[in-house]
Amino acid sequence: MTTSSQPPVHRPDNLGQARTAAHSMFEPVLVKPAIVESFRKLTPRTQLRNPVMFCVYVGSILTTILWFAALTGQAEAPAGFILAVALWLWFTVLFANFAEALAEGRSKAQAASLRSAKHNVMAKKLNAPNPKAPVLLTTSTDLRKGDVVLIEAGDTIPADGEVIEGVASVDESAITGESAPVIRESGGDFSSVTGGTRVLSDWIVVRVSVNPGEAFLDRMIAMVEGAKRQKTPNEIALTILLVALTLVLLFATATLLPFSMFSVDAVHAGHVVTITALVALLVCLIPTTIGGLLSAIGVAGMSRMMQANVIATSGRAVEAAGDVDVLLLDKTGTITLGNRQASTFIPAPGVSEQDLADAAQLASLADETPEGRSIVVLAKQRFNIRERDMGALHATFLGFTAQTRMSGVDLPDREIRKGASDAVKLYIEAHGGRYPAEVNNAVTDVARRGSTPLVVAEKPGAHGSPDSAPARILGVIELKDIVKGGIKERFAELRKMGIKTVMITGDNRLTAAAIAAEAGVDDFLAEATPEAKLKMIRGHQTAGRLVAMTGDGTNDAPALAQADVAVAMNTGTQAAKEAGNMVDLDSNPTKLIEIVEIGKQMLMTRGSLTTFSIANDVAKYFAIIPAAFASTYPNLRVLDVMHLTSPSSAILSAVIFNALIIVALIPLALKGVPYRALGAAAVLRRNLLIYGLGGILMPFPFIKLIDMLLTALGWA
Repeated sequence: MTTSSQPPVHRPDNLGQARTAAHSMFEPVLVKPAIVESFRKLTPRTQLRNPVMFCVYVGSILTTILWFAALTGQAEAPAGFILAVALWLWFTVLFANFAEALAEGRSKAQAASLRSAKHNVMAKKLNAPNPKAPVLLTTSTDLRKGDVVLIEAGDTIPADGEVIEGVASVDESAITGESAPVIRESGGDFSSVTGGTRVLSDWIVVRVSVNPGEAFLDRMIAMVEGAKRQKTPNEIALTILLVALTLVLLFATATLLPFSMFSVDAVHAGHVVTITALVALLVCLIPTTIGGLLSAIGVAGMSRMMQANVIATSGRAVEAAGDVDVLLLDKTGTITLGNRQASTFIPAPGVSEQDLADAAQLASLADETPEGRSIVVLAKQRFNIRERDMGALHATFLGFTAQTRMSGVDLPDREIRKGASDAVKLYIEAHGGRYPAEVNNAVTDVARRGSTPLVVAEKPGAHGSPDSAPARILGVIELKDIVKGGIKERFAELRKMGIKTVMITGDNRLTAAAIAAEAGVDDFLAEATPEAKLKMIRGHQTAGRLVAMTGDGTNDAPALAQADVAVAMNTGTQAAKEAGNMVDLDSNPTKLIEIVEIGKQMLMTRGSLTTFSIANDVAKYFAIIPAAFASTYPNLRVLDVMHLTSPSSAILSAVIFNALIIVALIPLALKGVPYRALGAAAVLRRNLLIYGLGGILMPFPFIKLIDMLLTALGWA
């Protein structure tokens, strides 16, 4: 087997195309299929899945039958009026179908882009888990769980699996959208590979972990298409509420016909309310707005999660993210940058801070570690010490080793060393120097703050010179685990929303407490073990809280399986991905906060539109009740606050508004209401003000406007 050093191959960003497909919701490529699908959804079986809209569907059929009866001379109302009501009831059903079809269409566009990443490729199946074992060429669809395959430079990985031997650079852009290659190797937390990605260099032996149709890409496509999207508990509860409300209004409306017949007979005035008017009244009073948009909101929530590069295995996971009470966050990479950075120069007695910075920078010029580069940058920032000409220094640089635990530089006139305090102390004492107590205290203080101390020393004279002066300590560099910018403010926002943040770290309690205080988390778990994580999650769940966490290793799998929202990193092991109910393709632990925000936005959207839907029925009540019953009960004319032209135009205006408001709210249902970090009480007040009061007031002017338009056209 040969080793190739090919440059990274930039493949089409399928996921990026999927995200782009979702940006413009009213593009013709999405709208045209959605219109066709709206008509296909007119079957009784499809409509029965949404009980609220099924009532509108039955009302549409009933008014259509009444229109045909009117054409034959058996009219309860003018045929033109019945036709207009029937048409707008059909439009109401079609608009609700269109909202759902448009949301599904966006998901199908994403799935089509993802499907292009799937290829039936040739695989080099091995008879034994050994790279030198005999190879049998077969197709990827013939591979089964447990098979072992050899994948070399230029080969496409045929199926999901675990690397059991070798190391290779892998291009995962087809899955993650990230063009930079990643390293996959046997053992550890970076052994998982995904079918459809491509090996760029070297070779790996992979044990297949899934059967055909069960691969990660297959699950992604199935979820994005919504093939497995079942109603979440919140959706089911809301549907039950809407059905109960619809049944109450249905029975109430049904009693109005005999009541009207009795009233007309008793007072000998007016006329009996028509079936058409009663159907219009029922449709306008039941919560058709949220009934027509509920499914679209759920599908759009999954789609927004996909746009964030997160694959959710169920709508239940997305919804649970919105109800989360506790976030368990790994310190490294989530709360801190992960690389220690030089933050302070602490000079020894008799040494200036600038001299310490100058020596530290000289010793770090050839140090390519993040810590070494940060020392160079800090010296430059504090004292404007620029990087030197490496050739002019005539320097010999010494790299860090596990044996010496120091690095440094030998110059023509002196030696400089930096490293662990005990290693530098031995160096100083070996060269006749003294280790000051003040430096020892500074090292202790730095460690107590949760930082890492590096001690800097110098020995005057050429390297190995016997008559050189004793070595001396110049001071201490504090390497700090830098907390990410803005993370404290984000935790404060989560706190406003009633979410508790817990930092998980393997550090000791002293270090963990210092970083937790700086980051602003509510609690921390130090010296964390898989058992401790699991115990903490169960403790919070026993107290009735929902817990979210991230993980990438096999040791994280038990805790991920226990958590209510478990986000596995795409770079993690297969066990972690199978235990979680979401996979972050970017493998960014901070994404957990964004996931919670998306979940809350979906719940807020559902709540806001439910509030609006119920509230805007009030105006339709004021339009239809006087029109239907004022001839029998003249006192009801006081409810005609809009002074609509005629009973027929009043009923028709309310029905038209009821249909058009669904179309008007489709963008809000698909994009979601603007997210704000507020507590539950504040969100409720805001919803009642904007969507409750707004829902009551907004229909009045629009129903009046539609009435004026109908009058101007002579249809009143």
